[in-house]
Amino acid sequence: MRPLAAQCALLPKVSHALYRVRGRVGLSSIHPIGVALTLILIGLGSGGCSMSKGDGPFARMSDSDLTGSIGPPQGQGPTDSDLAFARDAASDVLTKGDKDSSQPWENARTGAHGSVTPLAKAYSGDDGRICRDFLASYVNGEAESWLQGAACQTADGRWDIHTLKPWRRG
Repeated sequence: MRPLAAQCALLPKVSHALYRVRGRVGLSSIHPIGVALTLILIGLGSGGCSMSKGDGPFARMSDSDLTGSIGPPQGQGPTDSDLAFARDAASDVLTKGDKDSSQPWENARTGAHGSVTPLAKAYSGDDGRICRDFLASYVNGEAESWLQGAACQTADGRWDIHTLKPWRRG
């Protein structure tokens, strides 16, 4: 048998040699200048998207500026004649009184079309009349939107549309 000192001398010095680079151990083997340059490059690379030119640090966009894949609005909203057709369709579908029905409408002059669908159940308005809310679709070319409205029934049974405006989610 060999003495213990001789056996230790024969074992390779691997445990410390794996991480030893120029006298340093582990991550501290990176030279401080290399660390500084790496941090500068990371900062410039990630900050490049937030740099602005021209109008100072908070540049303003005009209404004609486009971002991303969203293009400018295609056409205008509903015309007065389109709204008249939608109002007539709303009055028709509310007069029918069906629970789950829709009424299509179309304005041949402008090419706009859509449908009107009553929402929920009838309710009593502030003036005691029976009222009902509805949702109307509007399509003209590539322009699409939704209109929300409310109507109340008159004494002669017709429906008076008193609100029709662009629908806002919320």
